[in-house]
Amino acid sequence: MKKSCVLAYSGGLDTSVIVVWLQEQGYEVHAVYVDLGQPCEDPQAIHEKAKKCGAASSRIVDVREELCRDFAFPVLAWRAKYEGIYLLGTSIARPLISKVCLQVAREVGATAYAHGATGKGNDQCRFQLAAEALDPKIEMIAPWRMKSFRDAFPGRTELIAYCEKNDIPVKASASKPYSSDENVLHISYEAGQLEELDVNGVELVDFGMGVSPQQAPDKSELVTIGFESGVPVTLDGKRVSALEMVQSLNKIGGRNGIGRIDMVENRFVGMKSRGVYESPGMTILYDAHMNVEQLTIDRDLAHLRDRLAPEVAEMVYYGFWYTPKMDALMAFNREAQKPVTGEVTLSLYKGNISVDKRSSPYSLYDADIATMEGGGSYNQDDAEGFLRINGLPCRVQGSIRPRAY
Repeated sequence: MKKSCVLAYSGGLDTSVIVVWLQEQGYEVHAVYVDLGQPCEDPQAIHEKAKKCGAASSRIVDVREELCRDFAFPVLAWRAKYEGIYLLGTSIARPLISKVCLQVAREVGATAYAHGATGKGNDQCRFQLAAEALDPKIEMIAPWRMKSFRDAFPGRTELIAYCEKNDIPVKASASKPYSSDENVLHISYEAGQLEELDVNGVELVDFGMGVSPQQAPDKSELVTIGFESGVPVTLDGKRVSALEMVQSLNKIGGRNGIGRIDMVENRFVGMKSRGVYESPGMTILYDAHMNVEQLTIDRDLAHLRDRLAPEVAEMVYYGFWYTPKMDALMAFNREAQKPVTGEVTLSLYKGNISVDKRSSPYSLYDADIATMEGGGSYNQDDAEGFLRINGLPCRVQGSIRPRAY
């Protein structure tokens, strides 16, 4: 009986080779193009190409709304950034790709799941950890972790030659100075010339989602975002879907030079790598969420969430999405986010974001208490006892073990 597998198929050079190579290994291949809103790709052309390459079946699965609603927005509500800066655009999408591929595998009766991620990167971890959590019996096929595959294709030249020999159409004539991965949340750029740290990444990269801050208009642009329980739901007063929210803010942020970063990060497999990212829409949403949350979450809960957010970011980055720990953390934050309802107007100007105004029906900010003017409802005499109690350990320690000063 012929073996059957699903292939997470992008139509790029690697998976174009892999779809044919798997057939040579005796597999019936079902190609799955997961539509994540890749702005620079033609899903229909990629779908047809898979069929021409002998795939037993090929399909496009549109998960753009699900990606934004069920994956990106919960991470946004955590304010999770990997190593303090990366908004996790690629990381967030990988468990969803695995979920879709396994759903197709169940439908077609495939027992194996293949992908084109390398043995050096994070994506192999994200694909596999998600797949094994959802279907522990699935056979994982990662050609780049197989010596026989690497021996057959030691470089780009051999991959292109294989495509020519097998009449596989690819756009792979000249090497780009870097590689990219894209979805509706962001585009990442890495490898090639970006591996050299003396190269200015934001000058090298031909960004696909917006202009540079220098090229942005000389006039600021206002945008108003409304939240309900931590979820962005309205844009300039109009209720929109999660996908519409992200797509619209990508355009608005893109034309104002918002959301570009260049970082050296620590991969899960242990090495450092350099990446350049652009996330105009999500960058705006992170800032908007922060401003509404500042009004509506009390200090102790906010600080607890801040301590846990790096843990969430690390789990997303590593690929531990489908785990009891993540389930529990997400449940915690759904409760924490209940009062995060309100509206914020941001001013965008040449890559910068500032707050114009903000409001919430659940605002904990009370100007009568916070005022620095005389009067108000706060009795400053109360601070005397507050500080005497809190200062007690300091006074005792200072008496027993005096500090030099």
